[in-house]
Amino acid sequence: MVVLRLDSLALSRSRFALSPFAETLAAIVQLARPYSEPWAVPWRERHRPAFLARLAEDGYARGLVELISATKYLPGHLTLPPGGGMETALEAELAEVARVPDEVAVAGLRTAQEHAWAGQRLDWLGGRGHGARAAALFREVWDAHLAADWPARRAGLQRDVTYRAGLLAAHGWPRALHLMNRTSAWVGTDAIRFSDRPGPDRVVGSDGLLFVPVTAQRSSWLCEAPGRPFAMVYAARGSGGGAGGDGDGRALARLLGSGRAQILGQLETPATTSELALLLGQSVGTVGGHLAILRDTGLVDRTRVGRRVLYHRTELGDRLAAGPGTG
Repeated sequence: MVVLRLDSLALSRSRFALSPFAETLAAIVQLARPYSEPWAVPWRERHRPAFLARLAEDGYARGLVELISATKYLPGHLTLPPGGGMETALEAELAEVARVPDEVAVAGLRTAQEHAWAGQRLDWLGGRGHGARAAALFREVWDAHLAADWPARRAGLQRDVTYRAGLLAAHGWPRALHLMNRTSAWVGTDAIRFSDRPGPDRVVGSDGLLFVPVTAQRSSWLCEAPGRPFAMVYAARGSGGGAGGDGDGRALARLLGSGRAQILGQLETPATTSELALLLGQSVGTVGGHLAILRDTGLVDRTRVGRRVLYHRTELGDRLAAGPGTG
């Protein structure tokens, strides 16, 4: 069991951050594995053929992707903590990965192989410049498969941060960290159980801990580097959206109309009008009109947080979105 033990200043200095590189890593795993999370199926079907064709042309890229998709230990040069807070830029992260010394990268790859499922080989691991080669692959994946979707994905990640920041302000870190991943939990008053797999405890010092959301719902890992704060990558709440408890949302769409049903499903996590517009690919005016109707019918309400107006489901909206048989 891996436990993160926090010193007396760690909690007060912990904060949220975004990482386009971590989002790319999670996307690579989604594209490489033979199954997909339901919410990501349309995106995966559009992009997977070109992604696999790219791997077929490059043995190094294919070997690296197969390894990180089949290991319980991600290589250290691919799990560096983001350094730019909520404004972390992909270019800065790629540059840092490219600078990782070969001996460090190779050591991490060999450890990843030791923790991988049977059959993972390293016969593709030749030559030099492993950090730069990984950075080049991630750059290609970002440009081809993620860049166009990033504004909507970023809006969803910011929604999660807003939601958890609200819980933090009202209830403290234990509530804000609730259900960040399938195995994390608060332990006592000064520790977080990060994983139920064997591993050494980590001590989080006075720099605090970074919490980094990604859209992939099965993704969770720990980032660490000498002299840097630890970063806990976790699945953002409600990243996949959804439009009701009837499985695919068709019944709710027939009742409310597809646009309003989509919005009600997305409001499992509070969001602004512009965030919803980005997530759903609709105009701000269209989304605003739907929100006005949902608010008039008592299914959603709104709250001002600083300069932002967040819409959220009411109790009635929660019950309707959950579907029949839920009380």
